[in-house]
Amino acid sequence: MGNLLDNWRFKEPSTVEECDSTWGSDSGSDEPAAEDDSGISDSVSPAESEWPAGNNGDSSPKLTDSPEFLPKMKRSFYAARDLYKYRHCYPNYKKSRQPKEYRNLRFYLNKIPLVPDGIYIEEILTRWRGDYDKLEHNHTYIQWLFPLREQGLNFYAHELTQDEIKEFQSTREAKRRFLAAYSLMLDFYGIKLLDKSGNVARSSNWQERFHHLNESQHNYLRITRILKSLGELGYEAFKAPLVRLFLEESLLCNTLPNMQHSILEYFVYTIRRPAVRRQLLRYARRHYRPAHAFLWGPPPKRSKSRSGASVGAGSSGIRAPAPTPETQRRGEMSFFPASACSGTLVSYPDAGGCQDVVGESLDGYAPLASGMVGLEGALIMMLDRNDCSEAVSL
Repeated sequence: MGNLLDNWRFKEPSTVEECDSTWGSDSGSDEPAAEDDSGISDSVSPAESEWPAGNNGDSSPKLTDSPEFLPKMKRSFYAARDLYKYRHCYPNYKKSRQPKEYRNLRFYLNKIPLVPDGIYIEEILTRWRGDYDKLEHNHTYIQWLFPLREQGLNFYAHELTQDEIKEFQSTREAKRRFLAAYSLMLDFYGIKLLDKSGNVARSSNWQERFHHLNESQHNYLRITRILKSLGELGYEAFKAPLVRLFLEESLLCNTLPNMQHSILEYFVYTIRRPAVRRQLLRYARRHYRPAHAFLWGPPPKRSKSRSGASVGAGSSGIRAPAPTPETQRRGEMSFFPASACSGTLVSYPDAGGCQDVVGESLDGYAPLASGMVGLEGALIMMLDRNDCSEAVSL
Protein backbone atom coordinates (compact mmCIF):
# COMPACT_ATOMS: atom_id res chain seq x y z
CA MET A 1 0.00 0.00 0.00
CA GLY A 2 2.88 2.35 0.80
CA ASN A 3 4.40 1.87 -2.64
CA LEU A 4 1.02 2.46 -4.25
CA LEU A 5 0.58 5.76 -2.43
CA ASP A 6 4.08 6.85 -3.44
CA ASN A 7 3.05 6.48 -7.07
CA TRP A 8 0.35 9.10 -6.54
CA ARG A 9 2.75 11.79 -5.46
CA PHE A 10 2.43 15.18 -7.11
CA LYS A 11 4.26 15.39 -10.42
CA GLU A 12 6.64 18.32 -10.46
CA PRO A 13 6.61 20.75 -13.41
CA SER A 14 9.28 20.30 -16.04
CA THR A 15 9.37 23.73 -17.73
CA VAL A 16 9.43 27.35 -16.63
CA GLU A 17 5.99 27.84 -18.17
CA GLU A 18 4.53 25.09 -16.00
CA CYS A 19 6.08 26.67 -12.91
CA ASP A 20 4.77 30.18 -13.54
CA SER A 21 1.02 30.83 -13.52
CA THR A 22 1.45 34.57 -12.96
CA TRP A 23 -0.08 35.48 -16.31
CA GLY A 24 -2.22 32.42 -16.87
CA SER A 25 -6.00 32.29 -16.72
CA ASP A 26 -5.71 29.71 -13.92
CA SER A 27 -4.18 32.38 -11.67
CA GLY A 28 -7.08 34.79 -11.90
CA SER A 29 -5.23 36.95 -14.40
CA ASP A 30 -6.89 40.19 -15.44
CA GLU A 31 -5.45 39.75 -18.93
CA PRO A 32 -6.37 37.21 -21.62
CA ALA A 33 -4.22 34.11 -21.56
CA ALA A 34 -1.72 33.77 -24.38
CA GLU A 35 0.70 31.11 -25.47
CA ASP A 36 4.34 31.79 -24.83
CA ASP A 37 6.78 30.89 -27.57
CA SER A 38 9.88 32.14 -25.83
CA GLY A 39 11.49 28.73 -25.54
CA ILE A 40 12.19 29.39 -21.87
CA SER A 41 12.79 25.99 -20.37
CA ASP A 42 16.48 25.47 -19.77
CA SER A 43 18.38 26.34 -16.64
CA VAL A 44 21.08 28.99 -16.98
CA SER A 45 23.20 30.72 -14.42
CA PRO A 46 23.01 34.50 -13.91
CA ALA A 47 26.42 34.88 -15.51
CA GLU A 48 25.27 33.10 -18.67
CA SER A 49 22.32 35.43 -19.07
CA GLU A 50 24.17 38.74 -18.87
CA TRP A 51 24.47 41.04 -21.85
CA PRO A 52 28.03 41.54 -23.11
CA ALA A 53 29.11 45.16 -22.72
CA GLY A 54 30.37 47.01 -25.75
CA ASN A 55 33.29 49.40 -25.99
CA ASN A 56 31.02 52.36 -25.40
CA GLY A 57 29.67 50.84 -22.19
CA ASP A 58 26.21 50.30 -23.71
CA SER A 59 25.18 46.75 -22.88
CA SER A 60 21.86 46.92 -24.76
CA PRO A 61 21.70 44.92 -28.00
CA LYS A 62 19.69 46.56 -30.76
CA LEU A 63 16.57 45.05 -32.29
CA THR A 64 18.15 45.49 -35.70
CA ASP A 65 21.03 43.19 -34.79
CA SER A 66 21.10 39.89 -36.61
CA PRO A 67 19.46 37.20 -34.42
CA GLU A 68 22.42 34.87 -34.64
CA PHE A 69 24.58 37.46 -32.89
CA LEU A 70 22.13 38.13 -30.07
CA PRO A 71 22.77 36.34 -26.78
CA LYS A 72 20.19 33.68 -25.96
CA MET A 73 18.30 34.96 -22.93
CA LYS A 74 16.40 32.45 -20.83
CA ARG A 75 14.88 32.28 -17.42
CA SER A 76 16.27 29.85 -14.89
CA PHE A 77 14.25 26.66 -14.59
CA TYR A 78 15.98 25.93 -11.29
CA ALA A 79 14.70 29.20 -9.83
CA ALA A 80 11.21 28.77 -11.28
CA ARG A 81 10.86 25.23 -9.91
CA ASP A 82 12.20 26.18 -6.48
CA LEU A 83 9.75 29.06 -6.09
CA TYR A 84 6.89 26.99 -7.52
CA LYS A 85 7.37 24.43 -4.76
CA TYR A 86 7.46 27.18 -2.15
CA ARG A 87 4.35 28.99 -3.42
CA HIS A 88 2.44 25.72 -3.54
CA CYS A 89 3.57 24.78 -0.04
CA TYR A 90 5.86 21.94 -1.08
CA PRO A 91 3.34 19.59 -2.73
CA ASN A 92 5.57 16.53 -2.19
CA TYR A 93 6.32 17.51 1.40
CA LYS A 94 6.61 14.51 3.72
CA LYS A 95 5.53 14.96 7.29
CA SER A 96 8.38 14.42 9.70
CA ARG A 97 8.20 11.26 11.80
CA GLN A 98 10.37 12.86 14.46
CA PRO A 99 8.83 13.96 17.77
CA LYS A 100 7.35 17.47 17.83
CA GLU A 101 10.44 19.18 19.17
CA TYR A 102 9.56 22.64 17.79
CA ARG A 103 13.22 23.64 17.93
CA ASN A 104 12.68 26.77 15.82
CA LEU A 105 9.93 27.95 18.15
CA ARG A 106 11.98 27.14 21.24
CA PHE A 107 14.89 29.10 19.80
CA TYR A 108 12.61 32.11 19.33
CA LEU A 109 11.35 31.71 22.88
CA ASN A 110 15.00 32.03 24.00
CA LYS A 111 14.96 28.53 25.50
CA ILE A 112 17.69 26.99 23.33
CA PRO A 113 20.67 28.51 21.49
CA LEU A 114 21.34 28.17 17.81
CA VAL A 115 23.72 25.38 16.85
CA PRO A 116 26.68 25.26 16.37
CA ASP A 117 27.47 28.73 17.77
CA GLY A 118 25.60 28.40 21.06
CA ILE A 119 24.07 31.89 20.76
CA TYR A 120 20.59 32.75 22.06
CA ILE A 121 18.13 34.85 20.09
CA GLU A 122 18.13 37.69 22.62
CA GLU A 123 21.89 38.09 22.29
CA ILE A 124 21.56 38.38 18.52
CA LEU A 125 18.76 40.94 18.74
CA THR A 126 20.41 43.11 21.39
CA ARG A 127 24.13 42.84 20.60
CA TRP A 128 24.38 42.19 16.88
CA ARG A 129 22.40 45.15 15.60
CA GLY A 130 24.82 47.43 13.79
CA ASP A 131 27.63 44.86 13.96
CA TYR A 132 27.75 44.56 10.18
CA ASP A 133 30.98 42.57 10.06
CA LYS A 134 29.48 39.84 12.23
CA LEU A 135 26.24 39.78 10.25
CA GLU A 136 28.18 39.58 7.01
CA HIS A 137 30.71 36.90 7.86
CA ASN A 138 28.74 34.59 10.15
CA HIS A 139 26.88 32.07 8.00
CA THR A 140 25.15 29.92 10.60
CA TYR A 141 22.54 32.25 12.10
CA ILE A 142 20.39 33.02 9.05
CA GLN A 143 18.81 29.52 8.94
CA TRP A 144 17.78 29.87 12.59
CA LEU A 145 16.47 33.43 12.31
CA PHE A 146 14.44 32.63 9.19
CA PRO A 147 13.42 28.96 9.23
CA LEU A 148 11.82 27.21 6.25
CA ARG A 149 10.36 23.85 5.38
CA GLU A 150 13.52 23.07 3.43
CA GLN A 151 17.09 22.34 4.42
CA GLY A 152 19.60 25.18 4.34
CA LEU A 153 23.38 25.30 4.47
CA ASN A 154 23.44 24.94 8.25
CA PHE A 155 22.59 21.28 8.73
CA TYR A 156 22.22 21.84 12.48
CA ALA A 157 19.19 24.03 11.82
CA HIS A 158 15.84 22.23 11.80
CA GLU A 159 13.25 22.47 9.06
CA LEU A 160 9.86 23.89 9.95
CA THR A 161 6.87 21.60 10.16
CA GLN A 162 3.25 22.54 9.53
CA ASP A 163 2.39 22.00 13.19
CA GLU A 164 5.28 24.17 14.29
CA ILE A 165 4.22 26.94 11.91
CA LYS A 166 0.75 27.00 13.45
CA GLU A 167 2.21 27.07 16.96
CA PHE A 168 4.67 29.83 16.01
CA GLN A 169 1.95 32.02 14.52
CA SER A 170 -0.08 31.77 17.72
CA THR A 171 2.84 32.66 20.03
CA ARG A 172 3.14 36.41 20.57
CA GLU A 173 6.63 36.34 22.05
CA ALA A 174 7.99 34.42 19.06
CA LYS A 175 6.27 36.77 16.59
CA ARG A 176 7.64 39.82 18.38
CA ARG A 177 11.19 38.51 18.17
CA PHE A 178 10.71 37.44 14.56
CA LEU A 179 9.80 41.01 13.55
CA ALA A 180 12.80 42.26 15.54
CA ALA A 181 15.01 39.84 13.58
CA TYR A 182 13.52 41.09 10.32
CA SER A 183 14.22 44.69 11.34
CA LEU A 184 17.78 43.69 12.28
CA MET A 185 18.47 42.30 8.81
CA LEU A 186 16.81 45.23 7.05
CA ASP A 187 19.13 47.57 8.95
CA PHE A 188 22.07 45.48 7.77
CA TYR A 189 20.91 46.06 4.19
CA GLY A 190 20.40 49.82 4.64
CA ILE A 191 16.62 49.69 5.04
CA LYS A 192 14.30 50.55 7.91
CA LEU A 193 10.96 49.00 8.80
CA LEU A 194 8.56 51.91 9.11
CA ASP A 195 5.54 50.37 10.76
CA LYS A 196 3.60 47.24 11.63
CA SER A 197 2.21 47.00 8.10
CA GLY A 198 5.56 46.16 6.52
CA ASN A 199 6.25 49.50 4.85
CA VAL A 200 9.96 50.11 4.30
CA ALA A 201 12.31 52.92 3.29
CA ARG A 202 15.98 53.74 3.04
CA SER A 203 17.78 54.07 6.36
CA SER A 204 20.08 57.00 7.18
CA ASN A 205 23.20 55.06 6.14
CA TRP A 206 21.68 53.60 2.99
CA GLN A 207 24.47 54.72 0.64
CA GLU A 208 27.15 52.76 2.48
CA ARG A 209 24.94 49.71 2.97
CA PHE A 210 23.58 49.67 -0.60
CA HIS A 211 27.13 49.82 -1.94
CA HIS A 212 28.00 46.80 0.16
CA LEU A 213 24.80 44.98 -0.82
CA ASN A 214 25.42 45.61 -4.51
CA GLU A 215 28.86 44.00 -4.24
CA SER A 216 28.11 41.26 -1.69
CA GLN A 217 25.81 39.12 -3.78
CA HIS A 218 25.67 36.12 -1.46
CA ASN A 219 23.22 38.26 0.53
CA TYR A 220 20.71 37.82 -2.30
CA LEU A 221 20.34 34.17 -1.24
CA ARG A 222 19.71 35.36 2.30
CA ILE A 223 17.05 37.81 1.12
CA THR A 224 15.27 35.05 -0.78
CA ARG A 225 15.22 33.00 2.40
CA ILE A 226 13.95 35.95 4.45
CA LEU A 227 11.10 36.53 2.00
CA LYS A 228 10.14 32.86 2.08
CA SER A 229 10.21 32.79 5.87
CA LEU A 230 8.01 35.88 6.08
CA GLY A 231 5.36 34.01 4.14
CA GLU A 232 5.67 30.84 6.18
CA LEU A 233 5.31 32.57 9.53
CA GLY A 234 2.34 34.80 8.74
CA TYR A 235 3.84 37.95 7.19
CA GLU A 236 3.08 37.45 3.51
CA ALA A 237 2.00 41.09 3.29
CA PHE A 238 5.52 42.28 4.19
CA LYS A 239 7.06 40.90 1.00
CA ALA A 240 5.73 43.26 -1.68
CA PRO A 241 6.94 46.52 -0.07
CA LEU A 242 10.48 45.15 0.19
CA VAL A 243 10.52 43.72 -3.33
CA ARG A 244 9.11 46.96 -4.73
CA LEU A 245 11.84 48.96 -2.98
CA PHE A 246 14.51 46.71 -4.48
CA LEU A 247 12.96 47.11 -7.96
CA GLU A 248 12.91 50.86 -7.55
CA GLU A 249 16.51 51.03 -6.38
CA SER A 250 17.86 48.68 -9.06
CA LEU A 251 15.85 49.87 -12.08
CA LEU A 252 15.19 53.57 -11.43
CA CYS A 253 17.88 54.75 -9.05
CA ASN A 254 20.65 52.41 -10.22
CA THR A 255 21.84 51.99 -6.64
CA LEU A 256 21.56 48.17 -6.76
CA PRO A 257 22.13 47.28 -10.42
CA ASN A 258 23.66 43.89 -9.62
CA MET A 259 20.45 42.83 -7.89
CA GLN A 260 18.17 43.02 -10.93
CA HIS A 261 18.43 39.37 -11.89
CA SER A 262 17.81 38.09 -8.37
CA ILE A 263 14.79 40.35 -7.90
CA LEU A 264 13.10 39.19 -11.10
CA GLU A 265 14.08 35.52 -10.93
CA TYR A 266 13.65 34.98 -7.21
CA PHE A 267 12.29 37.79 -5.03
CA VAL A 268 9.14 38.50 -7.05
CA TYR A 269 8.26 34.83 -7.26
CA THR A 270 8.30 34.31 -3.50
CA ILE A 271 5.01 36.24 -3.48
CA ARG A 272 2.07 33.86 -3.44
CA ARG A 273 -0.64 36.13 -4.82
CA PRO A 274 -0.46 36.19 -8.64
CA ALA A 275 -2.18 39.59 -8.79
CA VAL A 276 0.60 41.16 -6.70
CA ARG A 277 3.30 39.50 -8.79
CA ARG A 278 1.68 40.95 -11.90
CA GLN A 279 1.70 44.44 -10.41
CA LEU A 280 5.39 44.18 -9.57
CA LEU A 281 6.32 42.74 -12.97
CA ARG A 282 4.40 45.44 -14.84
CA TYR A 283 6.31 48.02 -12.84
CA ALA A 284 9.60 46.28 -13.63
CA ARG A 285 8.78 45.96 -17.33
CA ARG A 286 8.05 49.67 -17.56
CA HIS A 287 11.56 50.54 -16.32
CA TYR A 288 13.65 47.58 -17.49
CA ARG A 289 16.39 48.29 -20.05
CA PRO A 290 16.71 47.07 -22.71
CA ALA A 291 12.92 46.82 -22.79
CA HIS A 292 12.76 44.11 -25.45
CA ALA A 293 14.88 41.80 -23.28
CA PHE A 294 12.34 41.65 -20.46
CA LEU A 295 11.64 37.92 -20.03
CA TRP A 296 9.12 37.85 -17.22
CA GLY A 297 5.90 38.58 -19.06
CA PRO A 298 3.23 39.09 -19.90
CA PRO A 299 3.70 36.66 -22.78
CA PRO A 300 3.17 38.25 -26.19
CA LYS A 301 0.13 37.50 -28.28
CA ARG A 302 0.88 35.15 -31.13
CA SER A 303 -0.08 35.95 -34.69
CA LYS A 304 -0.37 33.73 -37.74
CA SER A 305 2.01 34.09 -40.64
CA ARG A 306 0.94 33.51 -44.24
CA SER A 307 2.18 29.95 -44.00
CA GLY A 308 -0.04 29.38 -41.03
CA ALA A 309 2.86 29.00 -38.60
CA SER A 310 2.69 30.86 -35.32
CA VAL A 311 5.02 33.82 -35.02
CA GLY A 312 6.54 34.11 -31.56
CA ALA A 313 9.64 35.48 -29.96
CA GLY A 314 12.13 33.73 -32.20
CA SER A 315 14.98 31.36 -31.51
CA SER A 316 16.90 33.84 -29.41
CA GLY A 317 14.37 33.68 -26.64
CA ILE A 318 14.19 37.50 -26.63
CA ARG A 319 10.79 39.04 -26.95
CA ALA A 320 9.45 42.54 -26.94
CA PRO A 321 6.90 43.28 -24.23
CA ALA A 322 3.28 43.08 -25.29
CA PRO A 323 1.52 46.45 -25.50
CA THR A 324 -0.35 47.38 -22.36
CA PRO A 325 -3.92 48.68 -22.81
CA GLU A 326 -4.54 52.19 -21.57
CA THR A 327 -6.94 50.98 -18.92
CA GLN A 328 -4.30 48.66 -17.55
CA ARG A 329 -1.67 51.38 -17.60
CA ARG A 330 -3.86 53.66 -15.51
CA GLY A 331 -4.20 50.98 -12.84
CA GLU A 332 -0.79 49.41 -13.37
CA MET A 333 0.48 49.93 -9.84
CA SER A 334 -2.79 50.12 -7.94
CA PHE A 335 -1.15 48.37 -4.99
CA PHE A 336 1.76 50.81 -4.82
CA PRO A 337 2.18 54.60 -4.90
CA ALA A 338 4.43 56.25 -7.47
CA SER A 339 7.47 57.23 -5.42
CA ALA A 340 10.57 57.16 -7.56
CA CYS A 341 13.66 56.52 -5.46
CA SER A 342 11.81 57.30 -2.23
CA GLY A 343 11.88 53.77 -0.85
CA THR A 344 8.55 54.21 0.99
CA LEU A 345 5.87 51.72 0.08
CA VAL A 346 2.36 50.64 0.93
CA SER A 347 1.62 47.03 1.76
CA TYR A 348 -1.51 45.04 0.96
CA PRO A 349 -3.75 42.53 2.75
CA ASP A 350 -2.08 39.39 3.97
CA ALA A 351 -2.55 36.46 1.62
CA GLY A 352 -2.98 34.10 4.54
CA GLY A 353 -1.47 30.69 5.08
CA CYS A 354 -0.66 27.94 2.66
CA GLN A 355 -4.08 26.41 2.96
CA ASP A 356 -5.43 29.48 1.12
CA VAL A 357 -2.95 29.55 -1.75
CA VAL A 358 -2.57 25.98 -2.96
CA GLY A 359 -3.02 26.22 -6.70
CA GLU A 360 -2.50 29.99 -6.34
CA SER A 361 -6.22 30.58 -6.07
CA LEU A 362 -7.50 34.04 -5.23
CA ASP A 363 -10.74 32.71 -3.77
CA GLY A 364 -11.67 34.63 -0.67
CA TYR A 365 -9.58 37.70 -1.49
CA ALA A 366 -11.48 40.61 -2.96
CA PRO A 367 -9.45 43.03 -5.12
CA LEU A 368 -7.95 45.88 -3.17
CA ALA A 369 -9.71 48.50 -5.27
CA SER A 370 -13.17 46.95 -5.06
CA GLY A 371 -15.99 47.45 -2.59
CA MET A 372 -15.88 49.83 0.34
CA VAL A 373 -12.81 48.41 2.02
CA GLY A 374 -10.11 50.68 0.60
CA LEU A 375 -6.47 50.81 1.61
CA GLU A 376 -7.16 51.69 5.24
CA GLY A 377 -9.52 48.80 5.64
CA ALA A 378 -7.10 46.48 3.87
CA LEU A 379 -4.35 47.34 6.33
CA ILE A 380 -6.71 46.81 9.26
CA MET A 381 -7.63 43.40 7.84
CA MET A 382 -3.95 42.50 7.53
CA LEU A 383 -3.15 43.66 11.03
CA ASP A 384 -6.03 41.67 12.41
CA ARG A 385 -4.87 38.51 10.66
CA ASN A 386 -1.28 38.81 11.80
CA ASP A 387 -2.00 40.10 15.29
CA CYS A 388 0.63 42.74 14.69
CA SER A 389 -0.47 44.62 17.77
CA GLU A 390 2.23 42.68 19.56
CA ALA A 391 4.90 43.62 17.01
CA VAL A 392 8.25 44.91 18.12
CA SER A 393 8.51 48.65 18.66
CA LEU A 394 10.10 50.31 15.66
